[in-house]
This record gives sequence, C-alpha cells and structure tokens, in this order.
Amino acid sequence: MVAVGGNALLAQGQVGTYDDQRANAVSMARSIGSLLDAGWRVVVVHGNGPQVGNLAIQQEMGRGTVPEMPLFSLGAMTEGQLGSMIAIALYGVCGRKHRIVAVLCHVIVDLDDPAFDRPTKPIGPFFSQEEATELARVRGWDISEDAGRGFRRVVASPRPKGVVEIDAIGCLLEAGHVVVTGGGGGIPVGRRGGVWDGVDAVIDKDFAAAELAHQLGAEALVLITGVDAVQLDFGKPTQRRLTWLDSAEAERHLADGHFPAGSMGPKVSAAVGFVERGSGRTSVITTPDLVVDTLASTDPADTAVGTRITSVATPVVSPVASPMGTAVTPDTGEGALR
Repeated sequence: MVAVGGNALLAQGQVGTYDDQRANAVSMARSIGSLLDAGWRVVVVHGNGPQVGNLAIQQEMGRGTVPEMPLFSLGAMTEGQLGSMIAIALYGVCGRKHRIVAVLCHVIVDLDDPAFDRPTKPIGPFFSQEEATELARVRGWDISEDAGRGFRRVVASPRPKGVVEIDAIGCLLEAGHVVVTGGGGGIPVGRRGGVWDGVDAVIDKDFAAAELAHQLGAEALVLITGVDAVQLDFGKPTQRRLTWLDSAEAERHLADGHFPAGSMGPKVSAAVGFVERGSGRTSVITTPDLVVDTLASTDPADTAVGTRITSVATPVVSPVASPMGTAVTPDTGEGALR
C-alpha cells in the first residue's frame, strides 16, 4: 500500500496549476512503476489537503453565483480529479504492461469521534499570521500553525473505521489491476437513519492507507514524504536519522514528542498501527527515490535508505519495495492477497 501526500502533488511554493500537479504525478508514477517492476501488486492512496482547501476557497468565492457544496462533496471531487491525474500518469509510465483503475471510495467514521470537537487536519494554502487571523474572523475558520511553515485552515479528521467498497477494491487487485483509491483519505461517511451519509471532515490519508492495507492483507505500507528518513531531534544539532526500528521504539519516540502532529506524527502512528495488527508486516517512510531500496534492505546499519518499522515480534527480514501511499503485495502468481 503506497500513500502519496497531497503536498507531493502540489508542492509548497508552486502555484498549483494542472501542469504543475501533472508533472509531480508523473514523477510519482515512475516510483510506483519501480515497485511494479520489482514484482509487487500495488494499491495507491493519495492525499488532497492542498487541493480540497483550494477548492473550498473557490466554492466560497462563487457562492453568489452557484450553490456551495459541503466539505465531504469537495473531497469526492478532488478524489476524482487527483485519481484521474495519477491514473493518466501511470498509463503514461507503465500502461502498456499494467492495467490501472481509479476508484472512488467511501470511508466509514464514527459520528461520535472526539476529532469533530478538535479540528486538526490542515487543508488549503499557507497564510501569514495576519491573514490567518482575518480569515478566522471573517469566515469563521479554525486556523493553526502547520509545522512552522505558516498558518492553514484546519478541519475535523476522524479515524477511519472501514471502507465501504473494500470488496470491489480487492476484486480489482486480484484481477491484476493497479488500483488508485482512498483519495484524500476517502469520502467520509457515517450511519444516519440506518443509511450511509456524508460527513464534513477530511480523513488523514496515512491512517486511511493503513486501514485499507490492513483490510486487504497487504505486507507493506509505504508512506511517501519529503525527507529520506524519520529523524529524531529534527532541525537541531543533535538531529539523527532512524533507519530500522520496531513499533515499541517508534511509540516511545512519539510519546516523547519527536514527531509533531502536523508533520511526521500521523505517518509514524499509521505505520505502527499497521505493523501491530498483523504478523510479518513492514512499514516504510521515505522519499519516492528510496522506496525500493528501503524495502529490499537487509542491513539495519545502512544509513543510505529510508525508515523501516516492524512489530516487536517481527524478525529482521527483507520484503520487496513499495512506493507512495500504496498497498503493495508481491505477486506470487496465486492471486492471494497476503
């Protein structure tokens, strides 16, 4: 399972044109292609934080002309938009050898999740503190600083509890398709009156990828980020990279505050949760270029690769590579989702 961040498709400092994002998607597709060449079956999950926030601004600005849509509907729009973009990029890179399909999916959340009372998920562009203060006053937004990079709107981000279309996704994967799904963490839904109904929230794509990977029985969860490896004391003279660690060590570092909630924290939490829910699993956190090498590494002392996290009970073994937010399992030719 490979999880690609929305910021990987729309990097900080870019204007956000379609061409900008398409070029970034092609770069990501090449990394995913390297996983396919290594023999993995792959599912790709992607974020939508910048895109859904930008779309929300467009909706607000046009509310006098066309009706404004709810946040969960904007999530569906960006899942379709970005899923199409990634699928087109994959067709260009490896479409002659592999079948690609993009699938909208609805992700189940608990309507009583306390996250609805504590918005934490950043969406949209970065603002200065002065701009953020004015937007909070005029538009009623919740605003928070995002990992020292500026201020952004934040919305509720409940934990995923399941995937409505899980059987369909599994069938497509079994049939040999590269599946792009769970975009933006999926479209949040909850039970109201006995039926599914949209919920205004944005699910963290790393947690959604971990849940989807668990349900599909994936062996590896790959979380793509902008740094080669997880770092302790990030930005300090004592900064040091973590290449191999078990889930207990990762949880200790989380508790000690080494991984902020707005940046590396969700990735490490999702990685730990995935490996702890099944035996023989591996999570990888790294850049697109290092995915294959990190998954194939057998040397815990190798500092030229990204971060691998295993459960406490898992011996040091080497699975095959898997890139960006995608659920990936080796193709044994038996059609099994191991």
